[in-house]
Amino acid sequence: MADVSEEEWVLHVDLDQFIAAVEMLRRPELAGMPVVVGGRGDPTERGVVATASYAAREHGVGSGMPLRIAARKLPDAVFLPVDKPAYDEASARVMETLRSLEWGGVPVVVEVLGWDEAFLGPGPGHAGLGDPRVFAQRIRETVHQATDLTCGVGIGDNKLRAKIATAFGKKGEGDGSGVGYLTAAEWYDVMGDRPTTALWGIGSKIGKRLAALGIHTVRELADSDTQMLADAIGPTMGPWYHRLGRGADTSPVDATPWTPRAHGREETYQTDLTWDAVPDELRALTARVVEDIDREGRPAARVGIKVRYRPFITVSRSLTLPDPSNDVTVLADAAVSLLDRVEHDRPVRLLGVRLEMVEPEGGYVR
Repeated sequence: MADVSEEEWVLHVDLDQFIAAVEMLRRPELAGMPVVVGGRGDPTERGVVATASYAAREHGVGSGMPLRIAARKLPDAVFLPVDKPAYDEASARVMETLRSLEWGGVPVVVEVLGWDEAFLGPGPGHAGLGDPRVFAQRIRETVHQATDLTCGVGIGDNKLRAKIATAFGKKGEGDGSGVGYLTAAEWYDVMGDRPTTALWGIGSKIGKRLAALGIHTVRELADSDTQMLADAIGPTMGPWYHRLGRGADTSPVDATPWTPRAHGREETYQTDLTWDAVPDELRALTARVVEDIDREGRPAARVGIKVRYRPFITVSRSLTLPDPSNDVTVLADAAVSLLDRVEHDRPVRLLGVRLEMVEPEGGYVR
């Protein structure tokens, strides 16, 4: 193992097939079966896959795939509806389990990323941390004992490398223990020849833009000219992608609860909407989002809509309000007014409303 000071260790915890695993805990007879969770659980309806069990993924079924395509790929799969409250409850139990852990004699710092992910770091004033691989296995054992859920753990000397290392442990590139490891010392040997899309934060769209610039691998990205990236991609994102290529990440593990900037709702309609029905549907969606921002206690400053036509063409429009508001009528009127900025020549299969809130007092912490 490379020589890394104890203060630099970061661990990333990622639950295995989380949503499917929660469903299989409730229905033990589904263990090992191809399970697909999405929409209302009816593959004949419009909807997308929220998650698929490992057995389903082996047949090419993955998140974001239309349910109908998933059913064609795997007609014998078990299709289940999304049950958000159950996943919220399971996630909360996992995160509380992680917060209960001590490392070096003090509670760990836990930064929650979502339902099924978190970063862990040693708390302030800790004693010797020992081998992080030992603590990583303790995490896996403790989570399993407390929740019956399994997880992979990535070890790194920053958050970026820890996140990537988790995937190595899950893919069997580690020592077979479900734990992956990646630090600066191994960065180029392990990552240099991989495609840029192997980096956390670079998806297929950015990968194609980088490829058009002659940048195909992580090493090529690290060796690229920062100014060229800034000119081609943007003064903020270009240099950031360059730092990703070098594996650089100075952000600390931060337990501060994440404060949302916006809330939104979307509805996929089983029958395409005609345009006379669209305004009322937008108003109904807006009312639901207002309930969400009211729970935050902050009014909306900006309103956005999403319109997806048949088959899958999507447009978005938004506007800034003259004055922040949480009045349902004001916000619904603003959402409906944005319909004047989209074409009305095709039926609508999906609508979405997004309300961006004013900043909290003191601004966003993270």
